[in-house]
Amino acid sequence: MAAAWTPSPETGGPGGTGRTVTTDIPARLDRLPWSRWHWTIVIGLGTVWVLDGLEVTVVGNIAGRLAEPGSGVSITSGQITGTAAALYVAGACSGALFWGRLTDRFGRKKLFMITLAVYLAATALTAVSWEAWWFFLFRFLTGFGIGGEYAAINSAIDELIPAAHRGRVDLIINGSFWLGAVGGSLLSIVALDTDLLARNVGWRLTFALGAVLALVILLVRRHVPESPRWLLIHGREGEAEEIVSGIERRVEREGGARLPEPRGELEIHQRESVTFREIARTVFARYRRRAVLGFSLFIGQAFLYNAITFGFGAILTRFYDVPSGDTGYYFAVIAVGNFCGPLLLGRLFDTVGRRVMISSTYLLSGLLLFGTAWLFDRGVLGAGTLTACWCAVLFFASAGASSAYLTVSEVFPMETRAMSIAFFYALGTAAGGISGPLLFADLTGTGRVGDTVLAFSIGAALMCAAGLVAAFLAVRAERRSLEDIARPLTAVASRARGARRGAPGLGDAGDAQGPSAPPATPSAP
Repeated sequence: MAAAWTPSPETGGPGGTGRTVTTDIPARLDRLPWSRWHWTIVIGLGTVWVLDGLEVTVVGNIAGRLAEPGSGVSITSGQITGTAAALYVAGACSGALFWGRLTDRFGRKKLFMITLAVYLAATALTAVSWEAWWFFLFRFLTGFGIGGEYAAINSAIDELIPAAHRGRVDLIINGSFWLGAVGGSLLSIVALDTDLLARNVGWRLTFALGAVLALVILLVRRHVPESPRWLLIHGREGEAEEIVSGIERRVEREGGARLPEPRGELEIHQRESVTFREIARTVFARYRRRAVLGFSLFIGQAFLYNAITFGFGAILTRFYDVPSGDTGYYFAVIAVGNFCGPLLLGRLFDTVGRRVMISSTYLLSGLLLFGTAWLFDRGVLGAGTLTACWCAVLFFASAGASSAYLTVSEVFPMETRAMSIAFFYALGTAAGGISGPLLFADLTGTGRVGDTVLAFSIGAALMCAAGLVAAFLAVRAERRSLEDIARPLTAVASRARGARRGAPGLGDAGDAQGPSAPPATPSAP
């Protein structure tokens, strides 16, 4: 194997930042075949989205029970779906930005352990709420932890998963939110059954279960290493070499054959941190077309999901007389459709390509929602057929929404990755959790067919608009090294090795073209 790093003559040996080193560590990570070690990464890092889906769904489903006398908390249903939901969103947005900056500064592992610990503690304390203010406070802190998870986890996953598999793995992991939503729907049915559990006990157990699952994940995460890419840039190339060499030995033992030689080296001038000014200049000036793409994708998916899900229960009960206690079954069905999209379409993002798949999933979901709105307006849909239409829409929309997270995590330089994810996540969460409800609550709450059709149409139009933006601006990042897609700010461009002059990663001019990283040869996960 090639050496992980070679110090320049003028900078001496290892230890500290401010030195220039030549490395093949990114190429070594990207040429790895899929292995059992990669599954430990997926399980240790990706399962947190199941918790997020569980959390959000449970709170929505237990709102009615919490507001009943005897629940143990003096709170109204409106406060749960209004104040508490808004505080959870505010926590997620502020947490993403706060933890995102720290993730780029202090490392992926340290932060994905801390943010999960914050989530675990806040969820456990929510379970013992006795006053509304206590419930509100810990809903905010739960969101604060979850928001930080998105930045830390997506950064670590993209930097550890081989280039040939990055798209499908990222999509499936982000789509696993909906497995949690299915679990939350079914768990709520059991927890709210007063024949099994007392009124002031069942809802508490749902939060306690979330804390227990978080503790299990926290224990698994102890075995997930720090990102070698992050270590390399921050002057800790010795640790990066040790981690990568250990992974290579494990993969070679598992496969029974030596790995192929890596192709390509990168010269890095190590630095301790990057300023906010550099981050802003990089994202909004150097990569402004990619920033427009990120804005479009996140806003489109946020409004589509609110157009459908915000008035989900009200639409079923008001227009189809579905009992409120049965809406959880319908939600479980569309949640399954949501997860199947990334699961079944994820491979195509690595083979057919990002640009085609991102634009087509956004456009298809938007057009299908327009069709659903037209059928709903004509009165030809029942509760079951409307749910089937929603499943078809969300099958494509979920893959598209997951690709939004994939996009912003891979198209900006290494030093800004977590902060970029945090920024666009906060933008999408704020749009979905603040602007969306303000708009769609009035439309779906009037009981008029035309207003609900308008809600559907707004979500569909924004999704189609985002799909058109992606058709022109999406980056062809499939099977390419992260360093090829966006060259690190610390890279010494004039002395980089193994890269073609004028290759992408130097700015928006190279977004559409450029050499792909050599494809890995293993079977897909």
